[in-house]
Amino acid sequence: MFRLLMYLIPLALTIYAFIDCLNTPEDEAKHLPKIAWVFIILLFWIVGPIAWLAAGKLRTPPAGGRTPSEWHRNHRVEYVAPDDNPEFLNSLKAEAASSKDVKDEALLKDWEADLRRREEELKRREQGEDPRAD
Repeated sequence: MFRLLMYLIPLALTIYAFIDCLNTPEDEAKHLPKIAWVFIILLFWIVGPIAWLAAGKLRTPPAGGRTPSEWHRNHRVEYVAPDDNPEFLNSLKAEAASSKDVKDEALLKDWEADLRRREEELKRREQGEDPRAD
């Protein structure tokens, strides 16, 4: 059992350091380029991962936070609840106003058409025509 641990612990340490090195942005690798750290970690089984963990990476993250991917770094989104987001609330107001305007215009056109029809009926009655002759 102890013999197995003598191989598993350095292997786990190497795998952890290797993945940590790959996920670290290039500008956070200290003293050497990131590719050099990868080779050091893989070639020097016990010393390489310990050197990476001790001196290879900038351990204090910048104030805005970072992610490993370059795309995510430049496209960080700060999420806000919909009821606190002014852009979302303005879009709701605009949508409600536009749909209300469309409904109001349709109702107004229906009323105008009904009014014209009734005026024509009244003119026919005044002239002595039967309004139901149509």
